[in-house]
Amino acid sequence: MTCLKPEGALPGATGTDGLDFNAYDRMEPRKPGATPAPFRNGKPVKDANISPAGLYRPDYRVMTPHMRSPEYVQMSTAAAITLGLVEGQMHGCSCTRCLNLLLTYPEGCRANCAYCGLARHRESERNYADRNFIRVDWPAVSMDEIVDRIAADVKGTPFHRMCISMITHPNSDEDTVTVLKKWTDRIDPDAIPISILSNPTTMTRDDVQRLRDMGSDIFTVALDAATPELFDRTRGKGVQSPHTWKKYWDTLLEARDIFGPQKFGAHIIVGMGETEYEVMKVVQELVDLGGHSHMFCFFPEKGSLMDHLPATPRDQWRRVQLARYLVDYCGVRIDQMKFDEQGRISDFGMPASELSVIIDAGIAFRTSGCPGKFAEDISACDRPYGDSPPSNIASYPFALKDVDIRKVRSQLGMLRPGETYEPGEEFDL
Repeated sequence: MTCLKPEGALPGATGTDGLDFNAYDRMEPRKPGATPAPFRNGKPVKDANISPAGLYRPDYRVMTPHMRSPEYVQMSTAAAITLGLVEGQMHGCSCTRCLNLLLTYPEGCRANCAYCGLARHRESERNYADRNFIRVDWPAVSMDEIVDRIAADVKGTPFHRMCISMITHPNSDEDTVTVLKKWTDRIDPDAIPISILSNPTTMTRDDVQRLRDMGSDIFTVALDAATPELFDRTRGKGVQSPHTWKKYWDTLLEARDIFGPQKFGAHIIVGMGETEYEVMKVVQELVDLGGHSHMFCFFPEKGSLMDHLPATPRDQWRRVQLARYLVDYCGVRIDQMKFDEQGRISDFGMPASELSVIIDAGIAFRTSGCPGKFAEDISACDRPYGDSPPSNIASYPFALKDVDIRKVRSQLGMLRPGETYEPGEEFDL
C-alpha cells in the first residue's frame, strides 16, 4: 500500500497557518454588506436601457447594455475564443471542448455564495454582465447567433458538449427551457450532447423531468460545499443566501431517478474548510448513488467574500484529485483508504505499483466534469484555468507531459528515487 504520512506543515505548504490544507476555522467568509437602493436589482442597467449591439465584452468603464435571457446568454472566455467570437489563445491547449452558456439578467443572480464573483453583494460594485466568474470574463451574445454558428457546421465543431448554467433568478427555469429549445430545434443532441448545471433552489421535479424530456442527457448540481455546515456558511443563511443543503440533495436524488446512472453528478470545491475525509465521503456517496463528482480547486475569486483567503494548497488538492479518481473510475472505496487525525489522506488503498501507473497516466489531475467524446474519464468541460493561473495549474485542461507528471509527483511527495522537479521547469521547454 502506498502511504503518505503528513505531519504538521509540509514543505511548500500555502494553506492557513502554513499548513498543507485549509482549516475550517480559518476559512470564514466576510459578511455581505447592504446594497444601496440605487444599485439593487440591476437598476442602473434597466434605467439606462441601452440596447445591445452584437457581442458584448465585459467592460466596467461603460454602461452595461440591457441584456436578458433567453434572448442573450453569456459564455466563458474560452468558449468565445473557440467559437470565433473573441481573439486569443490558451496556454497549452486549443481552448475548450465545452460550450458553457450562462443565463444572464440585469438583476443578476439573487444568491450570495461567498466564493462566487457573480454574487448578489457585488451589485453596487459592478453590473452583473461585467462580473468575473471562475477567474475570467463572460462575454454576452444573442442565443440566436450562437445557434447559427454551430448549426452551420455541426460535424466540424470542436465542441464535444454544450452546457446551460442556470442562476438563481425568478425566470431561470422557464428561460432554460427556451434556451434549450432554441438549441435542439436546430442541433441534434446526439451530435452535441447537452448538460444542465442546475439551480435546485427554484426547481421542481417536473422541471428536472422536462429538461430530460427535451434532450439534455446529464444533470449536475453545484453542491460545492462538502458538509451541511460549510454549505450554510458559504451558500445559505451565513451569507444571506437562499440555498439549503436539503433542497440541493433532494434535487440531486430527483436527477438520479430521472436521468439515470452515470447521467447525474455534483460539483465539489476542495479547500474551503472541509477535511479530505469529508470531501471523499461525498465522492463515495455519489458513486454509490450511481453518479459522479466534478472537482474544483478553491481559488479566491476577486470581488468575492472569500477573496482574502488562500487558494487550496496543491498538496491537499492533488491528494483529493487522485483519491477521487480512484473512487470514481478504479473501484477503490474510501474504507480501503486511510486518513490521519486531521482528516488527510495517508493511504490511497491501492498497491504502490498500480497507483504509480495511474499517476503517470495523468488523467486524475485533469479537469473533471461531464465527459466528452474521447473517454468517460476525460472531461469535455475542461474549463481552462478556471481554478488557477497557468503558472500554478490546479486542474490541467490538457494531457500532462512528463514535466507535469513530475510536478504533480513533487506536490504529492511521491517523486521516484533520483527523480527531481524544479519549480517553473515546465516553462523552460
